[in-house]
Amino acid sequence: MPRKQTSANISIAGYGDIFKAGTADGERIVELPLAELHPPEFHPFQVKRDEAMERLVWSVKQHGVREPGLARPRAAGGYELLCGNRRKLACEIAGTPTLPVIIREMSDEAAAIAMVDSNLQQREKLLPSEKAWAYRIKMEALNHSGIKGEYYSFEVMVAQTGESKNQIYRLIQLTKLVDALLDKVDARGLAFNPAVELSYLSYDEQHLVAEAMERHGVRPSLSQTVRLKKLKQAGTLTNEVIDAVLAEDKKPPQGEPTGGARFRKFFPPEYSPKQIEAVIIKLLRAWKGGAPA
Repeated sequence: MPRKQTSANISIAGYGDIFKAGTADGERIVELPLAELHPPEFHPFQVKRDEAMERLVWSVKQHGVREPGLARPRAAGGYELLCGNRRKLACEIAGTPTLPVIIREMSDEAAAIAMVDSNLQQREKLLPSEKAWAYRIKMEALNHSGIKGEYYSFEVMVAQTGESKNQIYRLIQLTKLVDALLDKVDARGLAFNPAVELSYLSYDEQHLVAEAMERHGVRPSLSQTVRLKKLKQAGTLTNEVIDAVLAEDKKPPQGEPTGGARFRKFFPPEYSPKQIEAVIIKLLRAWKGGAPA
């Protein structure tokens, strides 16, 4: 997935042009050979051979492709498949040589928006990285379109996605993560809120965090990542400091874990050792008949 996409790579037309991409002017539906269909360079959505793909392959074998993809002619030849890359793979697996496609003449700007909107509507589940990049492309489109008057870009995004303004902003912030950390978010090896905090570190610092996570076999808590962010802002974040912070909750190499470490599995991952200790003390006092828990 091309996560190195930046605003410099995306040229956005006027807001009205975005919706012109949805008209039927100058378009047609044809059966195209799969070899003539190419994925877009800015495509943020993964195409995987998973259970959902197996179901789609079965459907293609039984009923064919029910909905056409969306493509535009390429200057280099063939067509850029904006929507339908999962259907294309399903056809390849099923042995179907062609894919029904709507061919539409579109600018680069309109193509980017059509690709994002159609995939957001049709995909049942999205990885955090997929949603983050899709929202970023959409937001940059709205910002560059110069919306004025009654609506602003975040209000449009909130209305279209159903997400809160804060959640949209935090999702977009994930696109500033290096791949090593963003992959961990997708694999549930790094929680969402700590990941957002880590996105404010430099790429070099993020790589050091990823290496320390692997070295110690840990995933940072929210309190740890907030500290790392503050240390960066203070100009005191070094490789040694990153390693020390992430090694805090690592179990001793021999014997039983001590302190709050042995009870960590009973608490949310973002809880710090002090928070764990405070909860345990409160419960013990209640158990002894002291203050209520």
